[in-house]
Amino acid sequence: MDLRIYSDYKELSKEAAKLIMNVVNANPTGLLCLAAGHTPIGIYKCLVDFAREGKVDFSRCKFVSLDEWVGLGMQDEGSCIKFMHDNLFNPLGILESNIAFFNGQASDPELECKRIDEFVLKNGPIDVVLLGIGINGHIGFNEPGSPFDAYSHVVVLDEITKEVGKKYFTVQRQLEKGLTLGIKHFLEARNVILVASGAGKAEIIKKTVESPPDTSLPATALKLHNNFYLLLDKEAASLL
Repeated sequence: MDLRIYSDYKELSKEAAKLIMNVVNANPTGLLCLAAGHTPIGIYKCLVDFAREGKVDFSRCKFVSLDEWVGLGMQDEGSCIKFMHDNLFNPLGILESNIAFFNGQASDPELECKRIDEFVLKNGPIDVVLLGIGINGHIGFNEPGSPFDAYSHVVVLDEITKEVGKKYFTVQRQLEKGLTLGIKHFLEARNVILVASGAGKAEIIKKTVESPPDTSLPATALKLHNNFYLLLDKEAASLL
């Protein structure tokens, strides 16, 4: 585990973006898996700036979905796919043919998981996975108890995840299930970056750093990876 602590969110975001930029510059046709959510917004702003400055070119990269709320699609505010288009894909001008995302409105969610697995098998391994962490230790929608040897799967969301997830929506949503890449995808990726910001993440970060790999705390699985970067700002690292 490569633990790096930065003074604030702005520095954290820029340094995480540099790591991703370096991966892409080393392999301009690589496969990327990048998380939706509030924490990565600053990272994506930096990546867009880097691209506009000519420091990196994402045009030949492929992008695979990390997760999605079951029942939500591109037209839904708060969906992962809309978030990624608004904050990264559209500003970068990424072609739809280079994007493979879970369809949260698919009639057969299990088949949708197989479709994403096949995309990763064809275009992978994933060159870099960017993850956030839930206050219950989830990564993607791999909730506590998720096996370390699973690929994409349908998840019954933890009560904590459903409650915290409400912040992404301006209208009330019934959040019950999710689609997610499995932990085995992360362990088979070339690089994994986990970012956390703010005092609200300090306790789960402390548990993750101090605990051995255990399915009760999914983020600890990443400690089994040879190229695992844990990037924190001072507040998230305050209990270490």
